[in-house]
Amino acid sequence: SADNLNEFYMVRVAGLWGQVKAGVETRSQDGLTPSQQLRLISERVDRLMAEQQTCWQRLQEELKREDIHVVDVAELDAADLAWTRAFFEEKLYSTLTPIAVDPAHPFPFLPNLGFAMVVSLQHEGSRRPLYGLVPVPHMIERFVELPGDTVRLLPIENLIELHIGRLFPKLKILEVGLCRVLRDSDIEVEEEAEDLVREYESALKERRRGSVIRLTVNESMSQGMTEFLGLHLHALHDAVFRLPELLGVADTKQIIRPDRPELLFDTYVPRVPKHFSEATSTFEVIQTRDVLVHHPYETFNVVVQFLQEAADDPDVIAIKQTLYRTSEDSPIVAALIDAAEAGKSVTALVEVKARFDEERNIRWARDLERAGAHVVYGLVNLKTHAKVSLVVRREGDTFRSYCHFGTGNYHPVTAKIYTDLSLFTCDKPLCRDAARLFNFTTSTTPTDDIEKLAVSPLTLRRTLRELIAKEAEHAKAGKPAAIWAKMNSLVDGEIIDALYDAAQAGVEIKLVVRGICCLRPGVPGLSETISVTSIVGRFLEHSRIVCFGNGHGLPSKKAKVFISSADWMPRNLDRRVESLVPVESPDVHHRILDMIMVANLHDRRQSWALDMSGDYRRVSTDPGAFGAHDYFLTDPGLSLEQKLLGDEKDGTREGREKRGNGSGADTGDQAADNVRRIDAAKAAAESK
Repeated sequence: SADNLNEFYMVRVAGLWGQVKAGVETRSQDGLTPSQQLRLISERVDRLMAEQQTCWQRLQEELKREDIHVVDVAELDAADLAWTRAFFEEKLYSTLTPIAVDPAHPFPFLPNLGFAMVVSLQHEGSRRPLYGLVPVPHMIERFVELPGDTVRLLPIENLIELHIGRLFPKLKILEVGLCRVLRDSDIEVEEEAEDLVREYESALKERRRGSVIRLTVNESMSQGMTEFLGLHLHALHDAVFRLPELLGVADTKQIIRPDRPELLFDTYVPRVPKHFSEATSTFEVIQTRDVLVHHPYETFNVVVQFLQEAADDPDVIAIKQTLYRTSEDSPIVAALIDAAEAGKSVTALVEVKARFDEERNIRWARDLERAGAHVVYGLVNLKTHAKVSLVVRREGDTFRSYCHFGTGNYHPVTAKIYTDLSLFTCDKPLCRDAARLFNFTTSTTPTDDIEKLAVSPLTLRRTLRELIAKEAEHAKAGKPAAIWAKMNSLVDGEIIDALYDAAQAGVEIKLVVRGICCLRPGVPGLSETISVTSIVGRFLEHSRIVCFGNGHGLPSKKAKVFISSADWMPRNLDRRVESLVPVESPDVHHRILDMIMVANLHDRRQSWALDMSGDYRRVSTDPGAFGAHDYFLTDPGLSLEQKLLGDEKDGTREGREKRGNGSGADTGDQAADNVRRIDAAKAAAESK
């Protein structure tokens, strides 16, 4: 929560402040000016940060019951105090830099997320106070573990305050405060920048010096000290927040203890999909069928293996790869480097505008270039966010293309905690479309001959509007009409209006939106047939799935099913290169629609329902309620594509269609049928 709020301020709020400074009064789609939005944000963030502090207090009590204690100075005995004094002298005294602020010593620069002690001082015999700062380096741990038989953790700021006099000898300490700075971290690049990479390398150096957009101080800080900080940091009054306890609550992740595994999630080993585990070559598998891999329940290693095998295979001629985010020690990039060094034609589309990963991506781009790969840095005015790999292989007298389309990044670390889908295919039209997508990004020339994919900013928005409108037509004609969609964010006003129109026509719309949702469900006369839930649990829900009943309701084998890299936001539909991939393989279609989407729509344990006022309520607090994450983790047959719902799936689905059901996820025989089957499969798995 704290990490997300920090990023929200560093990017979104920073953008609003920039508009206010520039005198922009244009109203957004919610009818508010930038200054009005900032005022409402401040009010809401006040409540949110108070809730974070309440949560932190509750967590401390729960930690105590597990014999992990976050202690205060008042709880230390003489032996503890002696230990802290030794710790300070040995580790902190030479590390910390006390800075007096006077005409000879200007106010020091505090970097983004900078953390500092603020001290009000007084010389002996003087009546004028003097202010000083002690910046706390990022590399120092936030919680210091005290010696003893029990786990006791002392916040570093408490330990420093205890010995602050050692840093300002012969001065009287009047007050000690604490502050944390958040700066504008958005990067603006000139549209006509000749060298996009050089422009970003320069901009990254400027990020740490962005203007202050949030200043957090301890609640007891005096007004005089607060005004001193605000003046020197150029922080507006509305940007100052007071907190009663811990500043920078994101640092509490340092408390997580690997030596207490019983307090962590149970470990799990991602399954290897059966098709890949039984085959000697990924290419042989993909030749015979389209294959879906469901991360993190199924291993991301199959994606790595696909590219490593392509790098090693002498029959592979070319590899094309998008890279939006990847890990520090990326096996994907290593495979591309191996392929380039082996003489294969390697084209890597490295998106240097991937926010907060720009620096890493530039390093990878330089490494790839040195290996001989063709590195393209995307389009200046568009981010390339599509997740596509294309491998071209010589087979006899012909060339065959193999494709991987993903909903998530080529990032083996986040693939362990993000739910995403990988689709492997050698479908010729899809592979040709993938080649066209790469050509669009490398040549900057739009293409109008795409066969199956929908690509933003060219056709994706129009395709979604047409599909939504078609469902409305089915509803008006008296046919079953339904839309199921899963995404991270729903913001685009045009798409939201299209969904409202469809709802008013009678389309049953079920949405699983993990993050921001600007649509209001359940509004009489507007969105009564729309429901929105958000799943917040062990894994971050990241996959994008769209399903249209196509005149047959949902679920149906005649439904149109897509996976996508795009959320429904203006930036994804208008300012990024994204893909919407149709799913035509019956097995993959069935697995996405009847298994993954049905399970997500019927999650109760980790779901929150959005109401018409914009507030969320927890669907169930029953620990025995159905949870999608646990279901996918515990079912050992998930990777056997047709086994989860039983061998009778075809007859069951036909039976549903004959009954004329399928207009929504929570009504009719098909919903109950699916839930019973899911529960039966779960029970069978647990009994094994």
